[in-house]
Amino acid sequence: MPHTIPSGQQALTNGYTNGHKLHVDGFSTRAVHVGSDPDEATGAVIPALSLSTTYKQTGVGNHKGFEYSRSGNPNRNALESTLASLESAGAHALAFSSGSATTATILQSLGPGAHVLSVNDVYGGTRRYMTQVAGAQGLDVTFLDLETSAEETIIEALQPNTKLIWIESPTNPTLRLIDISLMSRIAHSYPSHPFVLVDNTFLSPFYSSPLLQGADIVIHSLTKYINGHSDVVMGAAILPEHHTAYADKLRFLQNAIGAVPSAYDCWLAQRGAKTLGLRMKAHGTNALLVARALEKSPYVKEVIYPGLATHPRHALAYASLSPHAKKWIDSIPKGSVDGRDGNGGFPFGGMVSFRIRGNARTFLTATRLFTLAESLGGVESLAELPSEMTHGSVPEEERALLGIGDDLIRLSVGVEEGEDLVRDIETALEAAANE
Repeated sequence: MPHTIPSGQQALTNGYTNGHKLHVDGFSTRAVHVGSDPDEATGAVIPALSLSTTYKQTGVGNHKGFEYSRSGNPNRNALESTLASLESAGAHALAFSSGSATTATILQSLGPGAHVLSVNDVYGGTRRYMTQVAGAQGLDVTFLDLETSAEETIIEALQPNTKLIWIESPTNPTLRLIDISLMSRIAHSYPSHPFVLVDNTFLSPFYSSPLLQGADIVIHSLTKYINGHSDVVMGAAILPEHHTAYADKLRFLQNAIGAVPSAYDCWLAQRGAKTLGLRMKAHGTNALLVARALEKSPYVKEVIYPGLATHPRHALAYASLSPHAKKWIDSIPKGSVDGRDGNGGFPFGGMVSFRIRGNARTFLTATRLFTLAESLGGVESLAELPSEMTHGSVPEEERALLGIGDDLIRLSVGVEEGEDLVRDIETALEAAANE
């Protein structure tokens, strides 16, 4: 059934008039309150868990908005309200059983004979679905470096049947930044008017607001930062108000395909989202500390973190910040240990990649606080070797072109004490160098 933000919560999302002053509630206020109205029957301030698969009807077709949990569930609706509010300019949100299910549903919606232009440094699972599943069913995909390609090259890659431009920014795992505003301008002026989709998983709705930059669809692996506790697998798509018709199409497919999350997972993800703002600030400040330490280490060849002033796309990173992240970053005193340094560095999410001079495998087993594991975005710090783990399915020659070698390590910096994480990194680097 169609689902947008409940009217009783519109004030929290769109602002309300207090005399002559328009007030719009901030990011964390929306995270705590939207989708979490106190229960009218009991006064409970936390949404109840609704495990029922079916719902009583007072007459044929007469119900209270719910018929069968695949089609709609109170917990899923509540989570979707939260997500639509957190993704700035969002109006419609759809939750799926995984990020991959979100990808599959969107590509299914394009219909037969469609062409997709995708960033070449795309998540390995997305590439696998595009080429080996959707590709086998007729989807045509062009992979292109959307970071450095000239505007003319991008336009030449578009086709009359291009339905979608697929962007990750930053990309995984080399953290390349795509100019979303530029890509949106190109797409919306092209005759076929392809949608621009941004996978915003790495930055979360806290650091980036792609819909404000002209994107048409934002997707997330909720498994990562939005849930934030490494105990839920889920995905979501968020669209602006002017794409109501397409949102309805996706909701039809959500129900028809049935790749929906459980009520309990929705309850957990909504609980996790309430602290998203707090956690992302901690992830970012810690990641900046770690990146600075890596820059100083003689055992590191290259540090990739767009928040560092030395990153080639540093200016774009700052320009692309969400309004609420920019407001917070601008309030941090310059030169503070956990904020903007004298050269203009600033927190920019919790993902850091680097190229090690020593033995990468020794480093990954020598860390004490960084757990060797795939995934990212949880409160705990993780480290992995993309060439053999998350991107092992990408052909070796393609990995080489993307810069995903055996010396590249990806870190998901958690919310532990920053100085402890830095000490752990430095100790492991020394162990790897002495191998």
